[in-house]
Amino acid sequence: MSNSRIIFRSVLRSSRRPSLGFAASSLSSARFSPLPLPTALNPPPPFELKSISSFTSSFTRRLFHNTASVHNKNENHQQEEEELHGTAEDDGEFTDEWEEEDETVEPKVGDGGDGGGIVLQGVPWGESALSIAHDALKLFSDDIKLYAFKTTPRGYIYVRLDKLSDEYGCPSMEELQSYTQEYKKRLDEAGERREIPDDLALQVSSPGAERILKVPDDLDRFKDMAMRVCYIEDAGSNYTEKSGVFLLDSVEEENCVWKLAEVKENRDPNSKGRPFSRKQKDWRLKLPFDKHKMIMLYLEY
Repeated sequence: MSNSRIIFRSVLRSSRRPSLGFAASSLSSARFSPLPLPTALNPPPPFELKSISSFTSSFTRRLFHNTASVHNKNENHQQEEEELHGTAEDDGEFTDEWEEEDETVEPKVGDGGDGGGIVLQGVPWGESALSIAHDALKLFSDDIKLYAFKTTPRGYIYVRLDKLSDEYGCPSMEELQSYTQEYKKRLDEAGERREIPDDLALQVSSPGAERILKVPDDLDRFKDMAMRVCYIEDAGSNYTEKSGVFLLDSVEEENCVWKLAEVKENRDPNSKGRPFSRKQKDWRLKLPFDKHKMIMLYLEY
C-alpha cells in the first residue's frame, strides 16, 4: 500500500462554483493503479509527469477516473442518496464532479506539488488557509508533517502530508481521511466567519512515489532505497542529460557517490538472473550536488 499515492478531495459546504456539483465531502474506497514500467539505464529523462485528469479519491500515481452523477426524479430514495454523496462505480470507487486545474509544468523542488514546499500564488486568503492547515495538523502525531501546500486563484487547496516513519512517507488512508475531515471543518468555520471564501475546493493526499527528493537533504532518509537519478554529465564544452537507477553509496563534501542498484533495469537481459559482476558492483558515479537534475524513488514491478 505504501508505494501508492492516496487522495481525498472535498468541496466546502457553501459552494457557489456551478461546475462543482456537490456541497458535501465524499470520502471513498480505494483502487490501485500500476506505475509505468521503467526505461533503460541511460535514456533521455523519463519524467514526463502529467497532471491529474480528474478529481476522485483513490490509490493512484497519476491516473484518475471521473464520473458525474445524474439526478433522476423517477429513481428511488437510494439513488437520491447516491446523488447527494457521489455515485459508486463497479470497482467501488466513489466520485464527485470536479473541475481540473491545468498543470502541465514540469515538476521541480519547491513547486507546492511533487517537489514539496509552499506556493500560495498571491491569493489573499492563502496565508489564512495555510495557518488553518498547520493548526489542524497539531491534532496528529509528530511524525506527520506538511510536505506540500498550494493554493490557486480559482479556489483550490492542494495539501500533501508526509509520514516520516513510513518507508515511502505515506500516511494511512485513515490518517488522511481524518485530517481531511478536520481541516475541512475548520475551513467551513472560517468561511462562515468570512475570513476565507466559502466555496473552496480541497485535495489532501500523500506525496506518493513521484515525490522529488531534495539534494542532499532527503537522501539520507531514503539511502537504502533505489532512486531514479536524472543528472547532467559534462563532456568538455558540451553536456548530456542522463538517468539511471542507483543506490546512494556516500555523500562527500559537495558530491554524491552513486552505485548501481540491483534491479532488473540494470541487469543484462541475457544474464538469466545471475548476480552483478564484480565490475558492476564496483562501478561508482560521483556527481556534484548541482549536477543532479531530478531524483525520485524507484519502484520495480
